[in-house]
Amino acid sequence: MVDQFTGIAIQSNIPLARKRDEFRDNIKHVERIIDNAYLTTSIELPPKLVVLPEASFQGFRDEFIDQDHLDYVKNMAIDIPGEETDILAQKAKQLGIFLVATAKARMTEFPDRFFNIAFIIAPNGNIIHKHTKNQVWVREHSTTPHDVYDEWVKIFGEGLDAFFPVARTEIGNIGTTICMEGSFPEPYRGLAVNGAEIITRVAYPEPWVTQGQWEIQNRARALDNQCYMVCANHGTMLRRGDALQSIGGGNGGNSMVVDYRGQILSQTIQGTETFTAGIINVDALRDHRRRAKFMNFIPYLKTEIYQSIYKQQIWPKNLGIGKPPGNHAEVDTIFDKVVEDLQRKGTFTSK
Repeated sequence: MVDQFTGIAIQSNIPLARKRDEFRDNIKHVERIIDNAYLTTSIELPPKLVVLPEASFQGFRDEFIDQDHLDYVKNMAIDIPGEETDILAQKAKQLGIFLVATAKARMTEFPDRFFNIAFIIAPNGNIIHKHTKNQVWVREHSTTPHDVYDEWVKIFGEGLDAFFPVARTEIGNIGTTICMEGSFPEPYRGLAVNGAEIITRVAYPEPWVTQGQWEIQNRARALDNQCYMVCANHGTMLRRGDALQSIGGGNGGNSMVVDYRGQILSQTIQGTETFTAGIINVDALRDHRRRAKFMNFIPYLKTEIYQSIYKQQIWPKNLGIGKPPGNHAEVDTIFDKVVEDLQRKGTFTSK
C-alpha cells in the first residue's frame, strides 16, 4: 500500500547564469521556494515529491547567445553527482522528499559533450535516476542519445531502460521528461510501458503555454498512459547585471498536477514565481489500471501494427559522432533538409 501524498511543482524564475559560480546562489533561491511550498502543503498531506523546472539554476543563456558547445562543456556544464547536486541532496534529506531536477551536464562516457539530464534525488540523498533528454528544439545545443546513437547503444543497450528509465520507489514508479519531449507521445508511452506511474515534465516556452499547447500536451500524456503528471514550468526570465532584472519574458508559468484520467488536480494561473501541488494516490491508479476496461489504454496496444511507422528514418541519427552539435544556423539547415525529405516522400505535401 502506498499512502497518499502531495506532489509539488515548483515554479521559479529563470536565471540566465553567466558563469558557473552563480549556480550556488540560484540553488539557494530555489531552496527557499521549496521550503515555503513544503511548509504550506504539509498541513494537508505530507509532500513526498518535489519537481523543479528545467535548468532551474543554470538557465538558458547558452541558447540565447548561441554558445559554442565545447565552451559550455568546459565552463558551464556540471557533473552528476557533483557540487550542485550535493546541495540539492541535503535539501532532499532534510525534508525527506524525492527531488526532481535537471541540469546540462557532462557524462564520463562522452567527455567532450554535454547532455540535458533529469535526475531524481531520494530522501537519503542518493541520486537514484538519470534520464537524458531525447528531444531538443532547434535552439538547444544539448547532445541527445540519438546524436550519438551507435555509441550510445553500445554502452547502454537498445532496451527501454536505455532511453526511458523508470525509478521504482516506495511512493510509486517515477519517470522524468524535459520540455520538448512533451510535444511527442512516444517518450511517455515508453515510460509507461516501462512501468511509470508518475511522470514529471519540466518547462515549455511562451507563447505556447498561453496558447494552450502546454496544458493539452500534459493532459493528453496523462490520459494516454493512465499516469500522474507533475509539470513544473518557469516564471519570469531574469538576467544578471548589478542585480537580477527581468528581460520581459518567460515561460508563462501554468504549472500543474494532472491525474491518470487527464483531469487537472491543481494548476497555477500565475506566470511569476510560485508553486502548485496536488494529491497523488498511486493505489487508486493501480486499481484503475487493474480493473478499468476503458480509459485504460495500454492493455489495448496492438504493437505489431505500429512498428511500421518508425521503420523509415526522419531526423538523421549520429549527427554528434565526431563533432559536437552545430550552432543555430547549422541545425536550421538540417531541419530544412528533413522537411524537404518529408515532402519528397509524400509525408508533407508541398504547395
